Amino acid sequence: MTDPNGLPTPRNQADLQPSTVEAATALAHVDDEPVGGNQRVFDGSRAMVVCCLCVLYTVFHLLVMNVYPLETWAYRLSHVGGGLVLGFLLFGSTLMTAESTHRSSVLSITTLGVAGVGVIYGLIGVTAIWINGVVLGNSLPPAWAMSSFGLPLVGGTSLAIVHGWLFPHRNQTRFAPGDLLLALAAIASIAYLIFFARQLQLRAGMPMALPGDMWAAVTGVLLIAELTRRLAGMALVIIASVFVAYAFLGPWLPGIFEHRGYDAKRFFSYIFTDNGILGAPVAISSTYIILFVVFAAFLQTTRVGEYFVKLAFAAAGHRRGGPAKVAIFASGLMGMINGTSAGNVVATGSLTIPMMKKVGYRPQTSAAVEAAASTGGQIMPPIMGAGAFIMAEITGISYMEIVWAAIIPAVLYFISVYFMVDLAAQKADMKGLPREDLPKLGALVRQIYLFTPILVLIYALFAGYSVIRCGTLAMITAAVVSWLTPHRMGPRRLFQALDNGARMVLQLVAVCATAGIIVGVIALTGIGSRFSTVLLALADQSQILALFFAMVVSIILGMGMPTTAAYAVAASVIAPGVINLGVEPLVAHLFIFYFAVMSAITPPVALAAYAGSALAGSDPVKTSVESFRIGLAAFVVPYMFFFSPAMLLDGSSFEIAHVAVTAVVGVYLLSCSVQGWFFGRVNALLRGALATGGLTMIAGGWFTDIAGIVIAIMVFVAQRRFLARSERLHS
Repeated sequence: MTDPNGLPTPRNQADLQPSTVEAATALAHVDDEPVGGNQRVFDGSRAMVVCCLCVLYTVFHLLVMNVYPLETWAYRLSHVGGGLVLGFLLFGSTLMTAESTHRSSVLSITTLGVAGVGVIYGLIGVTAIWINGVVLGNSLPPAWAMSSFGLPLVGGTSLAIVHGWLFPHRNQTRFAPGDLLLALAAIASIAYLIFFARQLQLRAGMPMALPGDMWAAVTGVLLIAELTRRLAGMALVIIASVFVAYAFLGPWLPGIFEHRGYDAKRFFSYIFTDNGILGAPVAISSTYIILFVVFAAFLQTTRVGEYFVKLAFAAAGHRRGGPAKVAIFASGLMGMINGTSAGNVVATGSLTIPMMKKVGYRPQTSAAVEAAASTGGQIMPPIMGAGAFIMAEITGISYMEIVWAAIIPAVLYFISVYFMVDLAAQKADMKGLPREDLPKLGALVRQIYLFTPILVLIYALFAGYSVIRCGTLAMITAAVVSWLTPHRMGPRRLFQALDNGARMVLQLVAVCATAGIIVGVIALTGIGSRFSTVLLALADQSQILALFFAMVVSIILGMGMPTTAAYAVAASVIAPGVINLGVEPLVAHLFIFYFAVMSAITPPVALAAYAGSALAGSDPVKTSVESFRIGLAAFVVPYMFFFSPAMLLDGSSFEIAHVAVTAVVGVYLLSCSVQGWFFGRVNALLRGALATGGLTMIAGGWFTDIAGIVIAIMVFVAQRRFLARSERLHS
């Protein structure tokens, strides 16, 4: 039975009362995007102006991708430029509060005034170039503008950035004058590059590059670095700065790091090409990433994520350690879509972490489970947090081949996390939540149609439609399905979804652009190929040793960086050397991608674990160590599919089944070893034996598999005898 709105009709009065979990879910705002400490929250006319700009940014991308294609460079530059403008309008240079008042000193006003003169003069010069070329139709730009706009623009931009550091504007509800100048500087620099996009394709990085090309590019690089600092922290900015410095210091460096060096004009004009900032990371962020982020925004606006969480609680909340198992499902699913581990921890962890603590998990364990599940969403097909799209762009391997190959490793990871939390629950004799506190499964099953957008997405992908078409169809489906819920998407909710989509993608725009700077330096200097030569020498033609080095470098590069940037940089530096040793390209890139993703839960810089510890009130370092333990399988699975290509569905059905089953047994033994529980408590010696048994099953051969199973049987027998002896002693 349904009511006129298409909703299930409650069978009795009790069904009208929300359960404890449903009430907590509503209060947790699982589908709301968390507001950063330096994010502005406007009201009134300011809010409307910014919302309209965000909606225009999103609609522009959707129209270009689906209706009216734009020249590639112009489109990518518009993507980066629009992201810079919105980023500086929405995010301040430091933490802010709604009550803060801003007091300006003479030095602050002077600095801001000089910055304003430089930026506005540069903007006037670029505007004159556009009017002269587009309105007046002159082929040659005005000489005064070309010769004089650049230095004032760079100087004004630099002063505005420094002003934000020295004299931060902490009022969360007002625009900062310095940030308005940075938004204008972004418009000026990107407008220049768009105007000369076709000419730059010929002269960028060459001796005939113009000084104006350099000044516009320098301004763009400064703005990208500053916005990345505000949205993603200093780690990526420092790495990018080291690479930029390397481009100029090459002649004075020793060994493989030496190169002839580049002058500023050649370097900066080159860095704003499709070999640098406009390369693979921005190509993906301007298409697939923004498309699926907007899709996630549609799901959040229609409260589908809230439904996922309630369904998980209804299905598994009553089992031992139930909330942890709920976190695995709900956080993994949402993490797959939204593409950010730490952000997903904040969104779903606000509900799952308190529930885990309620049934007996320690605070640090609760946070660690949430971090491991949210991070695992990045490796879960079909979206893989946008990683599959970047991999397809870099390698030339088809997207569907990557997604298909990633299925078993991803499922294996989540199975291993499930083993970890279930064994921990057995060990602590935990119970689940009372059924009366949980949502009614029957009522939720009658709303199973809310999965339709994801099912449409998966079907369309495997039916052979383009990724952009698939994402658009899924988005439309989400809007249609919402009409069967109380959160139906009318004009107001559509506006909200388009607005949220733009806000959610800004961090990824900045991160991908900064990753492009690093990739550009690697391409220009050739350090990637030289590093590959060193890797080959160190590995001494050993694929395993080369993969170990690749693992270490991927984790180090990924610390403090979002997945997309970490993978793009690691793939540029490490992958060629690993492939030259004979490792298949798909295996090499998936291997690097997995470890770049897992850097989010790897001490000492584990961003996802730190986000969870803040919610749980636990020690960040201890939480990161425990999240590493819970996600341990992710550090073993890549070696499994290196030894056994059948795990990537490269083999016969029997080989694939054999590898999948033995891999599950292997990660179960490893989980038992980590948790110290194998049908009862096990001592240190037996834990070591279980770990050995699990690791022997990595290779995927019959001999090693049998050895692992024999070890497990021996541990089981030894444990039974030990327990029997203990019972006799106590009787």
